[in-house]
Amino acid sequence: MEQLLNDFSPGLFFMQTLILLVLIFILVKFAWKPILNSLNEREQGIQDALDAAEAAKKEMQNVTADSEKLLKEARAERDVLLKEAREIKESIISEAKEQANAEGDKIIKQAQAAIESEKKAAVAEIKAQVANLSLEIAEKVIKEELSNKDKQLKLVDDMLGDIKLN
Repeated sequence: MEQLLNDFSPGLFFMQTLILLVLIFILVKFAWKPILNSLNEREQGIQDALDAAEAAKKEMQNVTADSEKLLKEARAERDVLLKEAREIKESIISEAKEQANAEGDKIIKQAQAAIESEKKAAVAEIKAQVANLSLEIAEKVIKEELSNKDKQLKLVDDMLGDIKLN
């Protein structure tokens, strides 16, 4: 430290102080205002960006609220459509069942009528065949009985015996 005091030169000190003051003056005159202006502009830009971010956040909240509202409305509409679709499905199924039952009843009645008519026709045919067979059998029996004269007389006697007079 002593050496610093020994090497101290007032002229050099004065010149360095003068150069420092001139440098500070030049900086203040030419550089300080642009630096402050750029700092103020930067601060203003940051503040504007923060304000824009806040506005975007509020807008996002509004959009989110609107989208949630639309989503709720869409869900409600979907539920209504699903309910209507279920009701339509059930009505179509019930109509189809009723139509199928009616068609089935109609087919059953037609089948029963056809069976009944075929049954009557078969019974009539069987009766006709039985009558024909009976006639053929009777004819053969009578021919057999009446082919012999002794048998004819015996048949007449038997018939007369069967008849009771009042």
